[in-house]
Amino acid sequence: MIFDNIVSRARTNIAKRRQYNRLVAEIENLSSRDLADLRADRSEMLYQIHKQIYG
Repeated sequence: MIFDNIVSRARTNIAKRRQYNRLVAEIENLSSRDLADLRADRSEMLYQIHKQIYG
């Protein structure tokens, strides 16, 4: 029971980390022009995805 809990939490954390890394890579690949077109700030986007995924 305890082991299953640990494995379940580890899988959840791994899935969150993969999602976070994927989104960070997408944001990092945006050019300054793309960001200007979106009227977005890279650091704010990174903050928001961290907040969304990890709470």
